[in-house]
Amino acid sequence: MDRLAGADLEVGPGQLAARAVLPAALRAWLGLVAALATLVVVALGVLYAGHGEPGRVDSRLVPPTADSVRPPWRNVALVLDFLGEPAGSAMVVAACVAGCLLLRRPRAAVLVLAGAGLTVGTTTLLKHLVGRTIHGPGNLSYPSGHTAFFTALALMAALLATGRLGLGRTAGLSLVLAAALVAGAVMGWAEVGLGAHYPTDALGGWCTALAVIPVTAWLVDRTADQLTARTTGAGPRPRPRR
Repeated sequence: MDRLAGADLEVGPGQLAARAVLPAALRAWLGLVAALATLVVVALGVLYAGHGEPGRVDSRLVPPTADSVRPPWRNVALVLDFLGEPAGSAMVVAACVAGCLLLRRPRAAVLVLAGAGLTVGTTTLLKHLVGRTIHGPGNLSYPSGHTAFFTALALMAALLATGRLGLGRTAGLSLVLAAALVAGAVMGWAEVGLGAHYPTDALGGWCTALAVIPVTAWLVDRTADQLTARTTGAGPRPRPRR
């Protein structure tokens, strides 16, 4: 981890902010977004805890029948669904990490690994805590892990693009939120259309990513900065003269 931190922070102090995975201009606003998203995740979890049927909102948005997506769009939905499965998500994460390393951004590679892992882990934990099911017992559905994972990838990509392009608060926040909205809507459409999740499951997964990724990015930056400061300050000290 020392090497990873040092490689991203080998430049002078004036350029440290450009290497951060969470741009300083967005920290406060994304912190607020994360807090609001957490409230939505908790509220929906409490509302649908132990349920095995669609709620009123779900029934109004989508008919209670499964597999509403027909060819050729069904093939698109199946491809998106595969990207959220263990094999597909592992390939996507590996490709993203490799790209970060090729661009000499090891801190970004750490964010991709940690962000994807924590997002998937959080959705898995919440599924067991909430206990909402679809298509019978054992098929835990809330929140949608596929939607959370896809949204998390889009969020991390947008954060890295914001830092690399040097975007300001307004442009950067707009890019991040737009990327999250598009990714969540696309994967949510696929999961709901294939009958794998209720619409509120997709909303919960989207909000889970919004809650997890900003905090993860802040922790990656903080840890990397501390390791770098410790490394650069660990050089040999001059011996006192007698």
